[in-house]
Order: sequence, then C-alpha cells, then structure tokens
Amino acid sequence: MKREEIIRGVPKVQLHDHLDGGLRTQTIIDLAKEIKYNKLPTSDSGELAEWFHRGANKGNLVEYLQGFEHTIAVMQTKESLFRIAYEMIEDMSKDGICYVETRFAPVFHTQKGLYYEDVIKAVLEGLEKGKQDFGVGYGLILCGMRNMKNTLEIAELAVNFRQDGVVGFDLAGEEGGYPPKKHIEAFQFIKQKNFNITIHAGEAFGKESIWQAIQICGAHRIGHATRLIEDIHFDKEGNIVSLGDLAQYILDTRLPLEICLLSNVHTGAIDKLENHPFIKLYKEKFRVFLNTDDRLMSDTTLTKEYVIASDLFGLNLDDVEKLNINAMKSSFIPYNERLHYIYKVIKPGYQTMREKLLSLKV
Repeated sequence: MKREEIIRGVPKVQLHDHLDGGLRTQTIIDLAKEIKYNKLPTSDSGELAEWFHRGANKGNLVEYLQGFEHTIAVMQTKESLFRIAYEMIEDMSKDGICYVETRFAPVFHTQKGLYYEDVIKAVLEGLEKGKQDFGVGYGLILCGMRNMKNTLEIAELAVNFRQDGVVGFDLAGEEGGYPPKKHIEAFQFIKQKNFNITIHAGEAFGKESIWQAIQICGAHRIGHATRLIEDIHFDKEGNIVSLGDLAQYILDTRLPLEICLLSNVHTGAIDKLENHPFIKLYKEKFRVFLNTDDRLMSDTTLTKEYVIASDLFGLNLDDVEKLNINAMKSSFIPYNERLHYIYKVIKPGYQTMREKLLSLKV
C-alpha cells in the first residue's frame, strides 16, 4: 500500500478547520449562479481551485485572507450554509477523519439579512445531517474577529448554543495591531461560563501574542503557535538546549498547539516546510497535532498534511497515531466522548491497519 493510502485509511482528528476556507469550488460556482454573484474570476472548477491556491500562496497573511471575499459572498443564505457544512462533513469522511472541529465567524454571514441565530442554526443542521449520513463526529467553534468590537456578543452566542453542538470560542483574523487582550471581556465571559477557548496566536506575530493569549485571555488551545520557537534555545547543531518560561509552561501544562504546516508557508509564518518547528516541538513532547486550516486556499487535506510530515520528518504510523490521539485529547468535547474515540475508534483503526500491512508482507 502507498503511504498516502495508509494515512487516508486510518482514523484522524481535525481541530483547526475554517468552514469558509474549505468550500468545494463547484459549490462556489453553483451558489454564485443562484445568487447572481458575478465577481468570480472563472466559472471553471479546476481553474477556480488554482486561482484560490495561487492567491493564497503569497507569503503573507493579509493577502492569504483575500480569497475569503468570494467564499463568504456565497455563504449568505440558510440553504448555502447548510450545504457547505454538510459537504464539509462528507469531505472529512472521504479523508478518513472520525472527528472534526470546524470554525467560522457568524459576523460575515449577515449581509443578506440573516440573524446570527439563523446562521449558526443552519451550519449546525448541516453538520448534524452530515454526521448522520457519514458518521463523522463534529464540534463547531464560533470566531470573533480581532479587528471588530462585537466579540463579547459572539462569545455569548457560543455559550447559548453549547447544548446544540458549539464547543468553543476563537479569536481569528490579522494579528498585527490587534492583540487578544483588547477582547478581554469576551474571554472573561467564556471562562466564567466554564467554556472553551482557542486563539489564533504566534502565526503573524511573535511569542508575546502566544503568552498574552494564554496568560491574559485564558486560551485552552493555541492556533498555529509557530513563533513559539522564539522561546526555545538551540545549539549550533539545532538541538534544543533550553526552553524559555513560556515554552516550558506550555510543555508542562500540556497546552495543545494546533499545527498547520502548508498554510504556515502560504501566510509567511515560515519560509519553507522543512524549517517548520513542528518536528522539534513533537520530539520535545509538546502536545502538537496536524490540521489543514483552509483546505481550499492551501489545496490540502489532513491526509496530505500527514504525508508531507511523513516525507519531510520521517513520521511513521505510530507517530501518526500518537499525533491523532494528541488531537483527540485536546478536543473540546466531554472527557468520556474523547475516551470513546481514542479507545473505540482511533486505537482499533490503527491496529486494523497494522494487521492489514502485516498480512500484505506475508
């Protein structure tokens, strides 16, 4: 069996996926026709995919985010939101994902008169129908935007929908000039309600952004955290000599880091894949795992992320299993549900694959 086939065939967990960054190009074209949206650069599905990827691969976050103008434009009705959420679950199923947490910012989906509640319900209904049809578990994370002032309202919505499938609150958008501490009210509200926080930090801005997300805002997970490497000291051979206080704290507390390899190159968080700090963090036993970020923009799948990591960093099947158990331990669903996925889905899935590979050798 080819490595890609093996990795696609084992259970995986995806915790950093943007719903509006993972649309199928044919769906964008279909929805654009329905609402007479005529700003798409092409109506050819393959060409459109190339256009999104080319636009995203500019090496900086601001340009990377420009493609979202088109995906958000076609996500303004209950029907489109339902379809996109449903198709996302189907795509996850095809990629061998057993559990996914997807995220989006409701504030972007009210241009045609929908209320926040309509937007969130439509997405949750699509996710639930997808779960019923494809057997993929899900949680929805609501994003507040760094450059907007209504993050407390989004935090309140997240808590209001916690019984319906919303599992946490995130702060997303451009990092530079918009520190997370400006949204302290939203984070305090979430903490007072014993709810879950993940924050994009350490992607376009330094380790200070990560420190602030954790120590000021109370993040339970960090999205990207690529710049944490600035708090780790190496010798001339590239071996870790010591950890700074922040890195040591993150390691000691097992605070999860949502790593996204390809998108970190596309946004300029790192210069090239082989220099990604992921493997150093993994070998030092940080709680890391791989994710896709924006599947459409970065032309990726979770299988592809793990294949790349396997090729570049020598990961084997045991490593892939360990990373996905890391992810499941870090999910925002109840403890007993996490245990169910680990012991009833993930571990048996990898054991089955090992037995299959063994039988092929014989």
